[in-house]
Amino acid sequence: MSSLTLEAQSNRWSILAVCSAALMLPLSFSAGIITTPAIAVHPGGSPLALSWITNAFLLSFGSLLMAAGSLADRYGRKRLFIAGVTVFTLLSLLTPWLPSVVWLDIVRALQGAAAAAALAGGSAAMANTFSGEARARAFSLLGTSFGVGLAAGPVVAGLLMQVAGWHSVFLCCALFGAVALFCGTRYLAESRNPEPQPLDWPGIIIFSTALTLFTWGLLQMADNGSTPLTRMLLLASLVAGILFVFIERRAAFPMLDLSLFRYGRFTGVQLLPVATCYCFVVLLVLLPLRFMGFYGYDALTTGLLMLAISLPMLIIPSVAVSLTRRYHPGTVSSAGLLLAAAGIGLLSLVTPQSSLFVTLLAMLLIGTGSGLPWGLMDNLSVSVVPPQRAGMATGIFSTVRVAGEGVALASVSSLFTFLLAHQAHLHGISAQALPTLTTGSVVDPRLLPLAESAFQQLLLVLLAVTVLCAGVIWLCLVPRSKQIN
Repeated sequence: MSSLTLEAQSNRWSILAVCSAALMLPLSFSAGIITTPAIAVHPGGSPLALSWITNAFLLSFGSLLMAAGSLADRYGRKRLFIAGVTVFTLLSLLTPWLPSVVWLDIVRALQGAAAAAALAGGSAAMANTFSGEARARAFSLLGTSFGVGLAAGPVVAGLLMQVAGWHSVFLCCALFGAVALFCGTRYLAESRNPEPQPLDWPGIIIFSTALTLFTWGLLQMADNGSTPLTRMLLLASLVAGILFVFIERRAAFPMLDLSLFRYGRFTGVQLLPVATCYCFVVLLVLLPLRFMGFYGYDALTTGLLMLAISLPMLIIPSVAVSLTRRYHPGTVSSAGLLLAAAGIGLLSLVTPQSSLFVTLLAMLLIGTGSGLPWGLMDNLSVSVVPPQRAGMATGIFSTVRVAGEGVALASVSSLFTFLLAHQAHLHGISAQALPTLTTGSVVDPRLLPLAESAFQQLLLVLLAVTVLCAGVIWLCLVPRSKQIN
């Protein structure tokens, strides 16, 4: 067998390694959401502790991505990939023996750090291995793997929970980790940056602290309202954020180059993941909890219903790329967000008495609309800055995408609590008896009208945020001549 053939086979196996890890990470996120109601029953926990099952993972994942990229350049991309996948897999295998939700939250935070190492190391290794069209195809497969993980997560989780309980959902992720380890150890090529930049440890620590304090404050507000602890956490996050800006402006090698935000198009690109967080990602969390808590559906039925919003992610991103041959990417992205907003608007009209067809149609519109910017924003993140700034731009974009999901979930949870408390006050009902979006427990039928009303108001806020982002993105990304035409 020729050396070229052997190299091609090795490259294919290395793609399988990274794509298996890329499938594992969103599967762990979206499938874990379905398990929350079951975890609320056993081992049980407070709404705040249950909310950290998802947020701890997203926060550590998002806040450490840029640091992981620097570590990969310095110590070896394959080495960091293997280390991240190994830790993630072992922690997944540990879940059946965890004694409480608090321990699960800690494990999820550690998994987020491992996920950052796996993604940063794997994608950097692939970028070093491939070039030109081969690199484009490899990263297209990487993006598709993320879409498959998101789409399959609710269905896989529902099926596994029906058969073997919630622990099996996390054990399933370990299977993909084993595949990634086997292929990566044997076939992934090692590489590193011969002149790596020093790590910005003060920036990394302060950024993670600010993000954690802000999210904790939002979750505390959702659990207990505006208490002294809530206000202290939010104030501390503001102080940490200001300190982070001060440090980054004076650092010789900052983790976040603030000068990039002078490019209007770069700022517009950062709004793309923010918009998809509020019109798509948060609904991956809210809708399962609504189906199980408000409507009383089981996990498997809920997972099947979620296909209406998640399956378009397998198809629409490639359609978006085709559309850019005729239309500007900014126009396609903005149009997609407006379509998603229309779906959210339709969903806000749905009640427990509505036709299931209307619900599924609304979810299909949301998934289809969100898929258009989803398929374009990774390439846009590097195309709107000078080539020499592409690495930093990718790191910032990935951080905004992942960390933004955690902030979006926390802010939406807090907003729902506020809207529900307002409804309860109008009807003279004690706030102690109100349901939350965190646990997914079945709502008392007497409180269901209040919960539905609050949820519909929440959807209208998501609609407004999506439309606003669509307008700003169009203004930032589309050249003026294109806008006029």
